[in-house]
Amino acid sequence: MSKLTQEEFKAYLVQIRALTEGRFDEMQKEIEDTNVFPEEFYQLGIKNNLYRCSLPTQYGGWGLSELEILKVQEEFSRGPGGMRMHLHYAMDLNWRPLYDFGTEELKAELMPGFQDRSVFTCWAVTEEKGGTGADLQTLAVKDGDDYVINGEKFLISHTDCCNYAYITCVTDPKADKEHRLSTFMVPCNTPGYETTPMPHMMGCRGSGHTGLKFTNMRVNKKYLLGKIGDGLHISIHSLSVSRVHIAASNLGMAQRMLEISLKRAQDRVTFGKPIIERQAIRMKIADMATYIHALRTMVYDFAKDYEKDPKGEYIEEKAAMCKLFSIQVTKLCGDEMLEIFGGIGYFEDCEYGPVERLYRDSRAMWLEEGTPTVQRITISRQTIAHGGILKYEE
Repeated sequence: MSKLTQEEFKAYLVQIRALTEGRFDEMQKEIEDTNVFPEEFYQLGIKNNLYRCSLPTQYGGWGLSELEILKVQEEFSRGPGGMRMHLHYAMDLNWRPLYDFGTEELKAELMPGFQDRSVFTCWAVTEEKGGTGADLQTLAVKDGDDYVINGEKFLISHTDCCNYAYITCVTDPKADKEHRLSTFMVPCNTPGYETTPMPHMMGCRGSGHTGLKFTNMRVNKKYLLGKIGDGLHISIHSLSVSRVHIAASNLGMAQRMLEISLKRAQDRVTFGKPIIERQAIRMKIADMATYIHALRTMVYDFAKDYEKDPKGEYIEEKAAMCKLFSIQVTKLCGDEMLEIFGGIGYFEDCEYGPVERLYRDSRAMWLEEGTPTVQRITISRQTIAHGGILKYEE
């Protein structure tokens, strides 16, 4: 149960919006050039409880409900995309795999450290040649009480600020695809662990992407999550939840796109009257508002399901639907926003808000936690299994 009363939580959402559209927006001007978060960003995250609010209370967190977590993420996602990427990860995938699959001993040792960022992770699954699923090639070979890991990972976020890495690798090459992978939570100071550079991204600047390389990296069995062969299950379950957090991020971004588009349409005058009075512009506003409302309803519906049973029958399917639809929402809202603003929206500095940056940052959502094609594969598989029927919590 959350430590916050309803009124305290409402005040917290106001606090996070002020931070996001205030100091975070100001800091991003420098980050766009340096591609590095200043220490002030991390300290503001700690000061404003963004690392601890989602954690279970037994580990020093506030124990926010899933719906409350998603609402917080909606608020800070109105701001810079790189900060959103870091904070949405911090509130979910950063700690949840350890919480769901770690041993009690490992959780007792590490879970409290998430509240002040003394423990922070990266999610190292993707490979340049092996994708993100059962075809991974990074290999872990058992040697006594250790596993020796060799291989490489690609496009890994937060490698500039983490001290542990969730690494999924092959532990039984001869097993079927459901049981050939395992996941370890590896200290980044382990000998044989190194980062490899990657180019700057189009948007979401500062979020610290690199490759990873493992050379005869020896990891003790205590860092194994779940059981040997559970790696694919751990990835599917963890990413299912995280996909909805991406959808909540898209929701916050789309909502801000709508609000600044309305302000611009009210101010911009052509042929003697504000363009908000023109039917063509009102159709755009109507479409944006409708898509946003539909997405918010989907995200909140998922939260009901998750709070009743985090491993429920419809979790994976609804999560993929939320992620897939949220991409369509930010695409439509981003395109309509840019057309409403006209040429001024294509420039970096705009008095109404970060139009150009929002447009760039939103494009990362196509790729995080799986492309639209991956979401459709997940949805179709589950839809067929459920006979085309979705159930809803009352």
